Amino acid sequence: MPAYWLARSKINDPVAYKRYTDQVPAIIAKHGGKVLARGGRFEVMEGPEYFQRFVVIEFPTFEAGVNCFRSPEYDEAARHRRENGAGEVQTIMLDAGEFTK
Repeated sequence: MPAYWLARSKINDPVAYKRYTDQVPAIIAKHGGKVLARGGRFEVMEGPEYFQRFVVIEFPTFEAGVNCFRSPEYDEAARHRRENGAGEVQTIMLDAGEFTK
């Protein structure tokens, strides 16, 4: 059953953040992930308008997505946004669930 990596981010330092985003697509692909939406047009329909960028990535399984996030190569790439506050991110892994079949 597929699972979805949902990320909301606020970019504080675009140069440092780009060092992160340049590496991530290859890491995601290595773990069987497919980017469905990344940084496109959005409208906040309800709730605070804190985040500026949204990403949806599909993985073949929940475990594959979690393993990607916890992988050493992702951790190394994420260091570029985590250090010095280059970006603030909330990441959620969501199983498609039995009701989506």
